[in-house]
Amino acid sequence: MKILVIGSGGREHAIAKKFLASNKVEAVFVAKGNVGMKKDGIQIVDISEENHAALIEFAKEQAIDWTFVGPEIPLLNGIVDDFQAAGLKIYGPTKRAALIEGSKDFAKEIMNKYNIPTANHQTFTDYEEAKAYVTEQGAPIVIKADGLAAGKGVVVAETLEQAIAALKDMLEDNKFGESGARVVVEEFLDGQEFSLLSFVDGEKVWPMVIAQDHKRAYDNDEGPNTGGMGAYAPVPQISQEMVDKAIETIVKPAARGLVREGRSFTGILYAGLIATKEGAKVIEFNARFGDPETQIVLPRLTSDFASIIDDILNGNEPIVEWKKEGYTLGVVVAADGYPAEYEKGVLLPDFSTLENSEVLFAGVAENSEGKLVTNGGRVYLLASEGTTLEEAQAKVYADLEKLDTTGTFYRSDIGSKAL
Repeated sequence: MKILVIGSGGREHAIAKKFLASNKVEAVFVAKGNVGMKKDGIQIVDISEENHAALIEFAKEQAIDWTFVGPEIPLLNGIVDDFQAAGLKIYGPTKRAALIEGSKDFAKEIMNKYNIPTANHQTFTDYEEAKAYVTEQGAPIVIKADGLAAGKGVVVAETLEQAIAALKDMLEDNKFGESGARVVVEEFLDGQEFSLLSFVDGEKVWPMVIAQDHKRAYDNDEGPNTGGMGAYAPVPQISQEMVDKAIETIVKPAARGLVREGRSFTGILYAGLIATKEGAKVIEFNARFGDPETQIVLPRLTSDFASIIDDILNGNEPIVEWKKEGYTLGVVVAADGYPAEYEKGVLLPDFSTLENSEVLFAGVAENSEGKLVTNGGRVYLLASEGTTLEEAQAKVYADLEKLDTTGTFYRSDIGSKAL
């Protein structure tokens, strides 16, 4: 098989690497990819994920068997619809189905209609109305931009002042443009978060092993929200009973609901959940693999990843099996200043010293000497496996200490919530 992956980050590096590990796969192309991927034999293609026509032409010229979409923006721009209209196989939800990520208000409508447990909430477009509601509810409270904001459109406000400032940012000062022209205000839920991803095809659901992401920039969950600073899987403090119930009360009803709404979902459905005293509740749905969860969930897959997608696309029942023992943990190394302004062009360290970790590249480029330099907010991720979570954690941090991380930073407590 020849496979095309759409995207350019660490998530797509992990996806492409796992596809390439299959003896059924001849070549994996990633558009636009990043130069770090080439170290693993992945072929990068200089076509933007927004240029659907050029991607379709490439897929036809190269006789690509099927395409896999990594990020959310091409999904919401209708790349799946365009490929299908061109007679090409592609794994990901249509534009209509991807709205479950594209609009938090729409996602709440689906949850309300199909009795999927989530936080109490209200949606607003008017600043004064939203301010009055927040003042009445009190803090802590959560303010969310309705549309996409690269993981940064959620403010967990611990004080009324923070909540009102967030409302002003979004509704009055247009901080997130159209994405924040409507906001969802919801109750603060207390508990540990976890990510439950599933392969989905209509009403059929094949769950993955759960993971826990770390969204805040700094240790002890302090600082601003980011796209994710590290993750680990599985999550021992979340019971299998809670996971099984979440599959039955959240994931399957969401898949069924989208079918009934005429928005049948084929792709990766990501349920961001929180373990409350009443059970798991939904924080958000995404229409694709999470980043950095992908980088630590896929190494736990023991069955052939490429065969799973191929089977689903061809209407066959896939074999989906996971490691039963051990843990996988990954730490993101980000550019100083991320998620705000950051410098590019900082030289990356020599990764040949790594003993226990694999490196997955995200925001990297080559300088004039052909050396890797920083080119994005999240630069790379180191991942390790261990028989215990402590062992996996110790391996990653031991390797990170050997590297010159000048101009970058990372959290030192990934996985510690479970220890």
